[in-house]
Amino acid sequence: MARIVQKFGGTSVATVDHIQRAADVVARQVEAGHEVVVALSAMGDTTDRLAGLAREIADRPSRREMDMLLSSGEQVTIALMAMALVDRGIEAVSMLGHQVPFVTDSVHSRARIRDVGSDRLENALAAGRVPVVAGFQGVDEHGEITTFGRGGSDTTAVALAAAIGADECQILTDVDGVYTTDPRVVPEARRLERVTFEEMLELASLGSRVLQIRAVKYAGKFNVPIRVLHMSGEGPGTLISFEDPEVESPVVSGIAFNREEAEITVTGLPDRPGAAAALLAPISDAHIEVDMIVMNAPRAGCVDLSFSIQRADYEQAMDISRQAAAEVGADDVLGDDRTVKISVVGVGMRSHAGVATTMFETLAREGINVRMVSTSEIKISVLVDEKYLELGVRSLHEAFGLERPRDGADM
Repeated sequence: MARIVQKFGGTSVATVDHIQRAADVVARQVEAGHEVVVALSAMGDTTDRLAGLAREIADRPSRREMDMLLSSGEQVTIALMAMALVDRGIEAVSMLGHQVPFVTDSVHSRARIRDVGSDRLENALAAGRVPVVAGFQGVDEHGEITTFGRGGSDTTAVALAAAIGADECQILTDVDGVYTTDPRVVPEARRLERVTFEEMLELASLGSRVLQIRAVKYAGKFNVPIRVLHMSGEGPGTLISFEDPEVESPVVSGIAFNREEAEITVTGLPDRPGAAAALLAPISDAHIEVDMIVMNAPRAGCVDLSFSIQRADYEQAMDISRQAAAEVGADDVLGDDRTVKISVVGVGMRSHAGVATTMFETLAREGINVRMVSTSEIKISVLVDEKYLELGVRSLHEAFGLERPRDGADM
């Protein structure tokens, strides 16, 4: 008997029929003798619809009220799923985030989990019930409802698995695993049988939409194996776990990309200690994440500083940058919200040279200019013009031979 957490995303529970099929997947695990905890997203585009209603009421609704509004979507789904399981002769009980509870900090719309209560979950499992838990939400120390941000139900599932010591956390979605890149861009992309936490963390942070980055971080911290499966529950999927020292890792495992990038450049920034910090601190204080940073060589006592952010934060970041630039005596602030990031990822890069050369030569042959670069031990990312996204991804996928199956991998 295993202990499993199964998470179904919005597309997997988009309609009553979808919920019925998801309940069948859960029922098969229960009937096989496993203990199961279910985590659910809101139905389909419910979250977007609710956010749209808020925008009809106010241009900039408060984040507290948005959390109250958006957290209501999962309440519908968990109740319907619990009903579906009971109808199949399986005892089930639905739980909202504050009932578990998921205790978080007080940052509305981007709350971080501080603790997960396990007593109520353990009591339900001991009584032979399936806890059906609302994803995406928690409660702070003041009793205020909080949400985890887009994709937060993945984090809910992994945190549940860690809290109850689950053998595996299954993410059931509309794809059957993690691919070398998006098959919609490169039809020759392959499903990977296994990905390390490090690789998945990079892929998630670089734009892969299979898993939320915070969920992967949480899984790595608490060593929770994740398996990405098709919503039907069939097939081996992709296992995400620590690196197996007995298995040789490929140099490059995948090509990730993010369409939602923007670039801001501050020109004429005084070349003195603290100037860059004075510029970037207000960005951080607004909870806007800065990704790549490039500073050129000083000229006449000044430098130009460029950084990339998520496109959704572009307007706010531009406003903050203009004010900060004026305060530190910079010349101007320029912006471009039509950029994308392309990345190559693989733990094998640690022990192999030449990846950067292959990447830059490939992009150069296609006439793609690189605007910014960032690296880590297992990834290289570049910022390029939006119009070159698909060409860049396809050419890199071919250059690194990712369409060729490696030992143990699926075709």
